[in-house]
Amino acid sequence: MKRLVLLGGGHAHVHVLDALRAQPRPDVEVTLLSPYPRQVYSGMLPGWIAGHYSLDECVLPLDRLAVDAQVRFVQQKGIGLDLAAKQLQCSDGQTMDFDVISIDTGPVTDTRMVPGAAEHALPIRPIERFISGWQRWLETLGEAGSPAIAIVGGGAAGVELALAMRYRLELDRAARHIPIHLVSSQPEPLAGMPAVLRKAVSRLLAERRIDWLGGRRAIHYNGRTLCLSGGGRVPATHCLLVPGAAAPVWPATSGLATDPSGFITVRPTLQSTSHPYVFAAGDIAAYADPRPKSGVFAVRAGPPLAANLNLFLDGEPLQAWKAQRRALYLISTGKRHALAAWGPFAWRGDWVWRWKDRIDRDFVKRFTPIEGG
Repeated sequence: MKRLVLLGGGHAHVHVLDALRAQPRPDVEVTLLSPYPRQVYSGMLPGWIAGHYSLDECVLPLDRLAVDAQVRFVQQKGIGLDLAAKQLQCSDGQTMDFDVISIDTGPVTDTRMVPGAAEHALPIRPIERFISGWQRWLETLGEAGSPAIAIVGGGAAGVELALAMRYRLELDRAARHIPIHLVSSQPEPLAGMPAVLRKAVSRLLAERRIDWLGGRRAIHYNGRTLCLSGGGRVPATHCLLVPGAAAPVWPATSGLATDPSGFITVRPTLQSTSHPYVFAAGDIAAYADPRPKSGVFAVRAGPPLAANLNLFLDGEPLQAWKAQRRALYLISTGKRHALAAWGPFAWRGDWVWRWKDRIDRDFVKRFTPIEGG
């Protein structure tokens, strides 16, 4: 019997589990390995921070999805591969044999980018750690002398989180005046997105009293002050790291081919360019036709990944996949209001929030098993 290991519970692997539920493989021993029994859907995370969703509404139960797909679930973290022996090395010291492995672990937050951040700041990933950290923040912000929040990272995630935090804090009279600083090496928020969207966000940040500090790098954090390039200093009793996606170290050190940033290079079939029995999708993968690190492309990679894993296991020719050139970006603004961008076009309004809310809820509902079903 062949052994397929699914390493990580990312968006693409959720599709693989759904495909296995619809068409089980009794001739293949399938194992899903993830450090958490659930996947927190990142698209709904700002809405949870703002208070629009309960946490239960934002999660996909990986353990239950695995049961429905007749897949063994192991709550563990993978930390390396012995490619010659075809073994996965786990954080508890155990190893797991495989014939085929698919990797969808997502990116990591590189706390080394800001000296002192590893000891004093809260990284956005792993998301489970961020969730616990944000809940502690809500409990302790009022206890800090002159509380202030600094967010490092001016991309879509940093912007959404800053706006969501401002909305949440405004619900508390004692916390509504806490300063929020958004720091980025880019001169404008949402670098790379349409100009009309960048301008709209810049206005929103000013309206919501979020201090935009663009064109400056965070160079040190000591738990009370965030130091910036050029000599700037920002008071910050709480600091959140939301930089661009970083790759874990272990793919490269295991011998997999990676791009200069350490992400696994894959062919259009989603196979590793160096080891054809290794597949990768989502943010951990570096596609032949590069795309931004985004959950949009991770979700789209799910169906072709599921199809090619089955074809590989059956010894059949694989199918090439190419991500769409454009993606729809939906950005929540704290309130039940959102912005949208498609190529050079952009929209905003409460109706955009309702559109985004429906898309997000439908995604979670589709992959959430019915209790007792």
